[in-house]
Amino acid sequence: MVQSIFITGGTRGVGLEIAKKFAESGALVTIVGKTVTPHPKLPGTLESAAEEIRQAGASDVLALACDVRDLDALGQAIKTAGERFGKIDLLVNNASALYLLSTQEITPSKFNLMHEVIVRGSFFAAQYALPWLKKSVNPRIIHLAPPIDLKPKWFAGHTIYTLCKYSSAMLVIGLAEELAKDGIAVNAVWPRTLLATAAVQNLLGGDMAVQHSRHPRIVADAIALLVTKETSYSGKFHLDEDILREHGIDLAQYNCVPGSKLITDLYIEE
Repeated sequence: MVQSIFITGGTRGVGLEIAKKFAESGALVTIVGKTVTPHPKLPGTLESAAEEIRQAGASDVLALACDVRDLDALGQAIKTAGERFGKIDLLVNNASALYLLSTQEITPSKFNLMHEVIVRGSFFAAQYALPWLKKSVNPRIIHLAPPIDLKPKWFAGHTIYTLCKYSSAMLVIGLAEELAKDGIAVNAVWPRTLLATAAVQNLLGGDMAVQHSRHPRIVADAIALLVTKETSYSGKFHLDEDILREHGIDLAQYNCVPGSKLITDLYIEE
């Protein structure tokens, strides 16, 4: 049965890799993002992403301009996908925003941006998708969210970013419990190491950090395996490499530089 996948933040990076992974099996793919015209610091546009997804084998692709902070636009995008494909089998709340700023540095606009994208957008994407998820025989929601660890070190210097990411993780717990009666599985995946994304390139160390990162394809491959579990498997948190190791997959293939020492991601113990 052809799957219908809806991914927020699907123009580049992890979101695009997830879209291409499911496209390989002929999925019906919807991505939403903000980049319509080329950006000087960000690779790709909605149009170029859609073409990559088609080339990967998707049966059909919807690439919709949408800022997930605009709830009217988000609701309309989900409705458009649902009406076109008749259902949503998998919602991936991937869109994010990153400001590792201290209490003194954070501004109201940056606070609002992170909260509205990571928390508010994810919650309402799930709410708006519910009617279409209920039409699926195998409905799933995946958040790109870390396991919750309340050690003070994960808050120091960036309390608000952690607040938002942990709130997204709490949504996984709450939605999994609430939606169990509808047979909708809700789980989370987080990378153990840095990934070679625009955020790492532009904000977390540039070329040097990328050389010690993994390709974002690792998260896509992990999610593709996670959704093969029964829908009763819900409310769980996973690291990408743990899922792959479970299936005997060679992790070395994901290193951007073969043999490089990888940098552990935030919220993960060395």
